[in-house]
Amino acid sequence: MKKNVFILLSIVLFAASFSKAQFILKGKIEFERTVNIYKQMELEDDGWATTLKKQTPEFKHTYFNLIFSEGKTLYEPGRESREKPTPFGEGPATSNIVYTDLDNQKTVAAKQVFDESFLIQDSLRKYNWHITKDTRKIAGFECKRAFTIIMDSVFVVAFYTDEIVSSGGPESFQGLPGMILGLVIPRLYTNWYATKVELEQVKAADILPPKRGKSSNYSDMEKTVQKSLKRWGKWGTKYIWQIMI
Repeated sequence: MKKNVFILLSIVLFAASFSKAQFILKGKIEFERTVNIYKQMELEDDGWATTLKKQTPEFKHTYFNLIFSEGKTLYEPGRESREKPTPFGEGPATSNIVYTDLDNQKTVAAKQVFDESFLIQDSLRKYNWHITKDTRKIAGFECKRAFTIIMDSVFVVAFYTDEIVSSGGPESFQGLPGMILGLVIPRLYTNWYATKVELEQVKAADILPPKRGKSSNYSDMEKTVQKSLKRWGKWGTKYIWQIMI
């Protein structure tokens, strides 16, 4: 009798654990985006660099929310940072809004590039992810490490959890067997890490695509930006990478 009770209790505990780990379908994630300003700008040891360092914090932190439900996600700016604004203004990707329809493989993204607003309507990007055996905990979730290459040479590391069913993530990144809770782009000296996951109810009306901006797609926007920044050299290339993520 005791043996049967023990077996039944084990089954119940396993079922509860499996349910918790496998069926998180809706919720809200806060991401902290951290940029190493000194590294990103490749500051040199000269008078101008020294002066700028005195006026600029080494790291810039901004916050974004990602809400997800029923095969759709919406990534948008979250709470305001308490840090002082940088003296040279906000960089690219600080106000991105990205709507992702995972079921239909479509995306709508609002991106501010200098004085021009783009409304990208395109298919989801295809990432050739390679999943490793490495793991780390992020916001209380056990995450697996994966990596890919974008724009021919830019290395991207992602940490995803299969405890959250959605295959979404911050910015335009998606396509792993679970939610991306951590993202690192070393060449941009930028990372995104989830600070908390709230398992709240999300209505369909909460996840709607942005509507404002010049209608375009990723390819056309890239051509426009490259034309504008072709004289910027190496810095222009990195700026384009930041815009296109």
